[in-house]
Amino acid sequence: MDFASLMSNAISKAKSTSTSEPSKKYMKRSEKEAEREAKYLAEQRALEVEKEAKLANKRKREDNEAESNKLREEKRRKLAEESKIRREEREAEEDRARRKRLGLPELIKEMSEEFETDDIEDEELDAKLRELGNPAKLFGESHKQRLRRYKKASIVMTTGPIPTSLKLVEEKSMKVETVPEDEDGKKYLYRQLASYFTMVMTEWEHALAAEEKRNTFASKAAFNAMVQSKENMTPLFRKFENSDVDIDILKPMVEIVRAAQERRYLDANDGYLRLSIGKAAWPIGVTMVGIHERSAREKIGESEKGHVMGDEVTRKFLQSIKRCLSFAQVRWPPEDIRQLMG
Repeated sequence: MDFASLMSNAISKAKSTSTSEPSKKYMKRSEKEAEREAKYLAEQRALEVEKEAKLANKRKREDNEAESNKLREEKRRKLAEESKIRREEREAEEDRARRKRLGLPELIKEMSEEFETDDIEDEELDAKLRELGNPAKLFGESHKQRLRRYKKASIVMTTGPIPTSLKLVEEKSMKVETVPEDEDGKKYLYRQLASYFTMVMTEWEHALAAEEKRNTFASKAAFNAMVQSKENMTPLFRKFENSDVDIDILKPMVEIVRAAQERRYLDANDGYLRLSIGKAAWPIGVTMVGIHERSAREKIGESEKGHVMGDEVTRKFLQSIKRCLSFAQVRWPPEDIRQLMG
């Protein structure tokens, strides 16, 4: 092959290459801007995808943490309820053992579902609560709690030193005689006793309010005694409302109140001493000789009256009754000076 043919082949190859792939040595500004914008949008889409993936992982971690916290709180609440139940059972067992040791009667356990038999529909309950001026439902309040709130608000309480749902009687009808046998008579007796103690406490309040020297030690002590007596007699009024006064306490209490109404305060004080101390035998001296008990040792705790002051609530309202007697003999002095308590 000669030189001319070689040159012609080379020139033909160069022409074919230049026609098939034109070189872009120069680009338009619009094309360059479009390429930059496409690259920027691709980067932004990649960042958005990455951000959404991170948020999804974060939400998943938060949901898992909230679920674990909920399970942990539920477990803690169950453990707290179980520990509370065990503590209440232990305290109740200790109280039963203490009352048995002191010779006191056992307490009747109150039913927690006290309003189960007297249920009211939601619509009717809402209307009744609004009639009483109370909100229909509080935040987080259940139906039983609303029903309990309605029952408590519907009870008409008398305005006095110790509010009570009992209908108080007039002063001329407060005179008590004996403890009746029927339930209706006992309910009326409870109203009489509540009315008498309300009258005494009201007069006590008025006497202290009218006192001029309020900054003295004696006046402050008298006021504190009156306030403490009101607080201590509140459980007694609740017992009057529920007709839950023990007959061994009710009979001496009626004797005390009858003697006080007749202004026989010395006899009332004697009745208080018989009720509080009683006539039961008390252990004096040596109760055991070696491993053998004394004869009739088990009979010491038979009388309930001898240990009535062992109950803290009963002891407090009995002491408050004694304070009412002390004020009553000053407010309504007896005709016979020998009936004054010492």
